[in-house]
Amino acid sequence: MPLLTVRLPRNATLATALRELALTADEVDTAFGLVAVDPDQGLYALRVTDAAAARMSTSGNGDVEVFADPRVEPINGPTRDPDNLL
Repeated sequence: MPLLTVRLPRNATLATALRELALTADEVDTAFGLVAVDPDQGLYALRVTDAAAARMSTSGNGDVEVFADPRVEPINGPTRDPDNLL
C-alpha cells in the first residue's frame, strides 16, 4: 500500500482524514491508522490502496504526497544451523 503524507487540521483523527480526503474505510489501512508526523504543522501519514493513491496524486491537491511503502522482510528468511544457534 502506498503511504501518503497529508496536511490536516491539528489533532486530526482517522475519521477527519477520511472526511477531508474523501476516502472510505476500505481505501485506508485502518490498522496503520493516521500517524502524526508533525502534528503542530498538521502533517500526518496514512496508508491507502493503490487506486486511492492514484486518485490523490492526480487530484491537484498540494497537501498530499504519495510515497512507496515497500514491505521490509528477508528475501528467503534467516538461515540457521540448528546445531549452532549462537
